[in-house]
Amino acid sequence: MNRFISRRQALAGLGATLATSIAGCSSYQTEILTQPDGSHISTARDAKSGMKIEKSSFGKLADGSPVSLYTLTSDSGTILKFTDYGLIITELWVKDRQGKLGNVVLGADSLDRYLKGFPFTGAAIGRFANRIARGRFTLDGKQYQLAINNGPNHLHGGLAGFDKKVWKVISEEITASKAGIRFGYTSRDGEENYPGNLKVEISYSLFANEEVQIHYHATSDKPTPINLTNHSYFNLAGRGDIKEHELQLWADHYTPVDAELIPTGMIASVKGTPLDFTTPNLIGERLDKTGLTPPGYDHNYVLNNRGREVALAARAYHAESGRVMEVLTDQPGVQLYTSNFAPVEGVECVGGIRFGRHGAFCLETQNFPDAVNRPNFPSAILSPGATYDRTTTLRFSRR
Repeated sequence: MNRFISRRQALAGLGATLATSIAGCSSYQTEILTQPDGSHISTARDAKSGMKIEKSSFGKLADGSPVSLYTLTSDSGTILKFTDYGLIITELWVKDRQGKLGNVVLGADSLDRYLKGFPFTGAAIGRFANRIARGRFTLDGKQYQLAINNGPNHLHGGLAGFDKKVWKVISEEITASKAGIRFGYTSRDGEENYPGNLKVEISYSLFANEEVQIHYHATSDKPTPINLTNHSYFNLAGRGDIKEHELQLWADHYTPVDAELIPTGMIASVKGTPLDFTTPNLIGERLDKTGLTPPGYDHNYVLNNRGREVALAARAYHAESGRVMEVLTDQPGVQLYTSNFAPVEGVECVGGIRFGRHGAFCLETQNFPDAVNRPNFPSAILSPGATYDRTTTLRFSRR
């Protein structure tokens, strides 16, 4: 079956799993495609601009819960794919200098691979991205002990963080210049031993001008640590390694770490160190001089803007393809990670392409690691009545 039906019919046919809000878009249309296996693909589009949102099945969890894959497409051809399980970005297709689309995100093509531990996650990370020393923090005189899941430390929200939750669609928006979906999840008081009922909304939006925006919004009924990010792995060539990628960071300082990658509390200058990307440098030029084992980058940079407003944080460029990716954010830091622990033999990703060690880089916009235990770092505590509100934008172009 291939027919256009009303919004109400489409939502009913999908079990009302899409709650759609249309921002003044009179040309909105929804299409339901029935697949040979009986599953459905739903497509909502702005007929005048070509912006569209597509929903399809991505598998089921062990308890039978369905997981969906969402595909946002712009009229320029840019394609963003992600799942409601962990809000994992599985693919991101952008044009190269010749106008040819290529996937610049490392991802898998089935839910089963993520459930078995696919190493390039691309997921939403929380409640607290990055590391908390010994998994401990003290808040209002009470000490909390979190899961230890990274050596002796707590990492990325614990054993079952936000990357392992099925997020609920709150709303969908299609206009002539934007296709976006807003998701919600409530992390209950005591989940992973964090305090407070934390209500989180994360929006993924694709714009006609080849921008991808991630917006984070959260409130809590008790003081609680929070540090949200997205952990996507990028390779602008769509193959090989990232040593020939040129990188510039708008960060004159970084937070030095100990042998367990926990910040010492210092904020140091990058000048004269292998960490200096204040001017464009190839990622591979000093990758083996950072002192880490395995070699590479896994460092939090202190952005010059310090999170005061959305500003340019990073620019990556791949000369052969001509692709440029700029990262803009109002977060105070960004973690540069170069897939140091990926299997040397490589991992098969979407399209059958294998990526190994240093096959991708991450630019995780965030607060500083262990900020909950460092008074001189930006506050990582969300109080009742306050709002956590952060935005990160990926802007693509060519040269």
